[in-house]
Amino acid sequence: MFTHTVRPAAVIFDMDGLMLDTERPMVELWIQVATARGWDVTPELVFRTVGVNEAATKAVFMQEYGPDFPYDAIRKEAIRVMREKIEQAGIPHRPGLLTLLDHLDARRIPLGLATSTAQEIGIWKLKKARILERFAAFAFGDEVSRGKPEPDIFLLAAERLGTEPQDCVGFEDSPAGLQGLHAAGIRSVFIKDLMEPPPDILATVWRRCRDLAEAVDLF
Repeated sequence: MFTHTVRPAAVIFDMDGLMLDTERPMVELWIQVATARGWDVTPELVFRTVGVNEAATKAVFMQEYGPDFPYDAIRKEAIRVMREKIEQAGIPHRPGLLTLLDHLDARRIPLGLATSTAQEIGIWKLKKARILERFAAFAFGDEVSRGKPEPDIFLLAAERLGTEPQDCVGFEDSPAGLQGLHAAGIRSVFIKDLMEPPPDILATVWRRCRDLAEAVDLF
C-alpha cells in the first residue's frame, strides 16, 4: 500500500511483457525455430533483446553468431507461428491489467503506448487483446530512429498525448524501457516479467509494484 497518490497528466505503457503476456512465449518460439535450423540459441541471449527495437535485436544476434546466422528467416517463422497461436487462443493479459486501465479511465487520466514493436504488429496485438481503444496516443518502434534505452519513443508518446514528459508516469518491465523512461524524465513504475534489472537501473525507478493491480494505489 502506497502512502499517497498522484494524478499525472498521462500514463504511458509499454506493451509486451507489461500489459500482454507475450514475452515468455516469444522467447520460447525463438529458441524452437532456431533449434530446428541447427542454431543453439539460449534464453539468456534472447532476454538481452527484451524491450529493444528490431534493429537492436538483430544486432545482438548477428554479433553473437556472425553473418551466417539466418536472423530474418528465423524472425519471420517465429512471427508466423506467434500469429497462428494468437489467432487461435488470443493474447493473455498480465495480471491486473484491466483493473488498472479501468481505474485510470475512471480518473480520466489519458493513456499512451510506447512499444518497441513495429506499428503493424503492435496494432494487431492490441486489437487481439481488446485494449486498442483504451489508448489516446501511440508510439511504435518503427517510428523512431533510436529505440529503447534511448528516450525517443517515450518523448514521442508524451508529445502525442499533448503533455510534458515530467508530468507523466510510465510503466515498464524491461531494463531498456526503464532506462528510456529515466532518460526522458518520466517517473517510472517497474513491474517484473522476465528480468530483474541491475541495481543502477533500479535506483532510477520511482515505484515498484508486484503487478498492475497493485499499481492502482498509486493514482
